This record gives sequence, C-alpha cells and structure tokens, in this order.
Amino acid sequence: MKTEYYKEERYKRAKKRVKEIKGFYWHLFWYLVVNIFITFGSTIADVVRGINVELEDLHFGMFSVWFFWGIGLVSHWLKVFGKNIIFSKDWEERKIKEYMDRDDVN
Repeated sequence: MKTEYYKEERYKRAKKRVKEIKGFYWHLFWYLVVNIFITFGSTIADVVRGINVELEDLHFGMFSVWFFWGIGLVSHWLKVFGKNIIFSKDWEERKIKEYMDRDDVN
C-alpha cells in the first residue's frame, strides 16, 4: 500500500515538473514570436513602402519589450530550472566525496 502511495506521489511531482517546463517553453515561444513581430513588422512595412530604413531609426523603444519581457523570461527560467544552480545536490555530493578523499590521505 505504501509503495502505491509513493508511486502516485512521484507521478504527481513528475507531472507537475513537466507542466512547469512546458509552461516555460511556451513562454519562450511567445516571447520570440511577439518580439520578432514587433521589431521587424514596422521595419518590413517601411521597406515595402519604399522608405529607406537606417540603423539610426532603431531606438530603445523598439527593443524595450525584448528587454523588460526578457527580465520576466529569465525569472521564469530561474523558477523552473534554476533551483540551486550553484549549490545543487550534485555539487554537494562531489564536495563531500572530495573532503572524504582528502581525509583518507591524511
């Protein structure tokens, strides 16, 4: 009976994790689609109309959505993938093994 409970709990955690990852990738997809459309939509329209587009025509306002939404995207990434980026369980295990190996030598 206990093993069934643990299997179900593991399944629920795995399903939740997959949902979080899927949510991040959808967020990334829409970030790219919308920002590419905003950035190049008006530029392409100007080129089609015959208006000469120069580098000086590109301004912060055109890229501000990339920047500010990008901050949100990075936050989402950290929430989904960044748990214990620096001091992960793997890191802890390696350090423990390293210190145990040092003690064996001394």
